[in-house]
Amino acid sequence: MIPEFDSIKYGDRPFAHSTGYCTLPGDGEEWLSWLEGDAPWRFTATDFYEQYEFSLLHVPLPPIAERLAFPETLDVMRRWMTRQFGQRLSERVDVTAHKLIAGQTIRIHNDYRPGGESHRLLLQLNRCWDPEYGGYLMFFGGPEPETVGKVVEPIHGSVQAFAISPRSYHAVSTVHQGERFTVVYSFYPATTSK
Repeated sequence: MIPEFDSIKYGDRPFAHSTGYCTLPGDGEEWLSWLEGDAPWRFTATDFYEQYEFSLLHVPLPPIAERLAFPETLDVMRRWMTRQFGQRLSERVDVTAHKLIAGQTIRIHNDYRPGGESHRLLLQLNRCWDPEYGGYLMFFGGPEPETVGKVVEPIHGSVQAFAISPRSYHAVSTVHQGERFTVVYSFYPATTSK
């Protein structure tokens, strides 16, 4: 089974993005049980967030989790992102799992670095997420909170994709309850040979 995207909506405000749903190989319940239990989480803190994370490409994975990073999965996602945003992407794809727990937040940032990733796809894997739990993904028109342009609930199986640029300001509101899991697919521009 390959990834299938459904109910995709494209928007260009406050910056280019798509939202919808994705079905991936495997069973979401098994993924969640692994993320909640045996996944090799590492605590990471920076100037704008505290979270738990690990790369799915650099640790041994059980068969169910391998499906999230199969070469075929990454190829389908890369081709889908190319169609969505009209930019050729390289074969390099980074895959990272993120976990936020109660009290954690990700403040406004844009992830832009010259020579870095150009696009990102977020796959939400969250058990019976309730709006009261917080953890909303927010898109902004600038670095100020009052420029919020879109708020997205992290519903299980939903995806959010966007182009990374100096304008791609986004954040995650404080998690009040539960554990918020996201698998992050990072894409890079294709290089042109001369």
